[in-house]
Amino acid sequence: MKKEIEKVEEVKSTPKVEKTERKPRKINDKRQPRQRQQKLYEEEVISIGRVTKVTKGGRHFRFSAVVVVGDKKGKVGLGTGKSNEVPDAIKKASQAAAKNVVKVSIVEERTIPHEATGVCGASRVMLKPANKGTGVKAGGPVRSVLEMAGIKDILSKSLGSSTKVNMAYATLEALKSQKTIEEVARLRGKKVEEIR
Repeated sequence: MKKEIEKVEEVKSTPKVEKTERKPRKINDKRQPRQRQQKLYEEEVISIGRVTKVTKGGRHFRFSAVVVVGDKKGKVGLGTGKSNEVPDAIKKASQAAAKNVVKVSIVEERTIPHEATGVCGASRVMLKPANKGTGVKAGGPVRSVLEMAGIKDILSKSLGSSTKVNMAYATLEALKSQKTIEEVARLRGKKVEEIR
């Protein structure tokens, strides 16, 4: 009993250590809540392909995707992506497409300035300007690229291979080659009236 009392007295006699007051954490006012980034471009999947690699251990499946992005106001881009899963392949393709966006010349906010033919591999795509109200006379990947570029009236014809990837790239090449009359006049150092 005496020992216990002595221990209690020892505990009481030990000097108390003063607690140092912690400073309140400073809240960083510069930090803003994370906002979701709005997508600059709309996207459309042109094709998804399944690739099989046969190894000693068995078959390995992967997926490849081709995506076209655009703002429907004259900007369009194409990209490809590969992954073990379809969503990842599409995500990679859309990121690649966003990096490769090009500006396309559009007349009257509806059609192209002149006829053009784009070539990629064995695919050839011919594009022709059309009158108001014609609509997009194209199918498959050609239509997707034209719609994402914001073209409303156009005629098109596929002249070669119908491989989706090559057709899409051929369409993009044809659109890249477009020049308005103002651009041609500037290149030649003349006035628009002189060219007409």
